[in-house]
Amino acid sequence: MSREDFEDAVRDALDEIPPELAELMDNVVVLVEDDPPPGEDLLGLYEGTPLTERGAWWAAGSLPDRITIYRRPTLALCEDREDVVEEVAVTVVHEIAHHFGIDDERLHELGWD
Repeated sequence: MSREDFEDAVRDALDEIPPELAELMDNVVVLVEDDPPPGEDLLGLYEGTPLTERGAWWAAGSLPDRITIYRRPTLALCEDREDVVEEVAVTVVHEIAHHFGIDDERLHELGWD
């Protein structure tokens, strides 16, 4: 799958987020990169301050949180385009959940591993 097609899959996954939830996302950018940081085995990564941890100290001028979806590990895991689209959707939801303060343990309990 080309990078452009992969980016389209990420956009499509973001479009599936319910509008009322998307409106609550604050100061976050979603990026696509080919590979995770060296030594990391990741499909996606959330970097930032979850909404549940932001207090009065958190300023509107802060740099945006980052959600990065990694293309090559996703492609290596999936057998075909349909698998890629499904895995991207799961990864996007997983990383957005971290933005809302939901940790990996709770995501596992909810069936989002």
